[in-house]
Amino acid sequence: MITEDEMHRLFREAHGGDGRGVAVSRAPGRVNLIGGHTDYNEGFVLPAAVDRYIWVAARPREDTTVNVYAADYGEKSSFKVDSPTFDEEHLWANYVMGVVDVLLKEGYTLGGVDMVVRGDIPQGAGLGSSGALLMATGMIFSEVFHLEIDPVDLAYLGKLAENSFVGVQCGIMDQFVSALGQRDHVLFIDCRTNDYNLIPLDPDFRIVVANTMVRRELSHSAYNERRRQCDEGVRILKRSLPKIKALRDVSPEQFERYKHGLPDVIRKRCSHVVGENSRVLEAAKALKDGKIERLGELMYESHRSLMDDYDVSCRELDALIEAAKEIPGTVGARMTGAGFGGCTVNLVRREQTRNFVHKIKERYNAATSLQAEVYVV
Repeated sequence: MITEDEMHRLFREAHGGDGRGVAVSRAPGRVNLIGGHTDYNEGFVLPAAVDRYIWVAARPREDTTVNVYAADYGEKSSFKVDSPTFDEEHLWANYVMGVVDVLLKEGYTLGGVDMVVRGDIPQGAGLGSSGALLMATGMIFSEVFHLEIDPVDLAYLGKLAENSFVGVQCGIMDQFVSALGQRDHVLFIDCRTNDYNLIPLDPDFRIVVANTMVRRELSHSAYNERRRQCDEGVRILKRSLPKIKALRDVSPEQFERYKHGLPDVIRKRCSHVVGENSRVLEAAKALKDGKIERLGELMYESHRSLMDDYDVSCRELDALIEAAKEIPGTVGARMTGAGFGGCTVNLVRREQTRNFVHKIKERYNAATSLQAEVYVV
């Protein structure tokens, strides 16, 4: 487990000094109970923060240089705070530079800093490590330069950084839950209005994350392609529904009426998003009403839709879902994250969690010859 003391030690080793004047921030990763690929369609999501973090330590400099040491990679990147330029060699550094870029464009005054970044969120696993890096970076600049940025505003600045500087057309979910999530709660988010509600998780159940150990391979181009396909669906559906702005505005009944005018692939992509928004709304109500079994059913439905209509699952994710279904105590399971690898999220009865962890590893290995990592949130 990473600690604040460890971050101070890493900072002294990387940048020298006695540690005075060093600020430390951290931001959690996330797991999404339900709401796959709905956030960038202005829809609804139901994520939860996890107890794994990206940590950042920083100390201001007297010049305009930003020196960043990524402890997990053993790599350094430097740039001038007033002229961040995309780094082809150190792609992780672009998330730091992206935050600096949007803060400057928003009119905030920044100076140079020495920084160290470290994390224990598995990368490429679909647990929001990029969003956490954006938020931890924004938090540290806000603290060091006394910017006093509201958490919701910081989440949107992080999204803008990833969209405009990094070049990934993501939605707001990862940044939002990293900034606002709380322990033992899930966060219902309306990704259009910024409205959110923290919903307590029934203490008789645990969220368990199972990592396929297949590095998520949904490339920037594939992710952006899904977004373009959804936008194309909106463009076509507007001929019949001129008031809609995003797929979030299309009800399941309206989609059934007008879906036949869509090309096959576009229809499948839109079918998932329209159905998923409806499932998230029902899932949030089920959680509030204590209807955990219904929430589990909706999670399974979500995975089938992500697999068949959105086409972002893979053999290993499906193997984990099938294994989870057969283990006593499992209420629901689905892939989480962007897809093509990464993790599943499982809702498990608390008293059967230990058996679930053992059995899911055993059955996944039998099906794939791979060793899954399992985290109890």
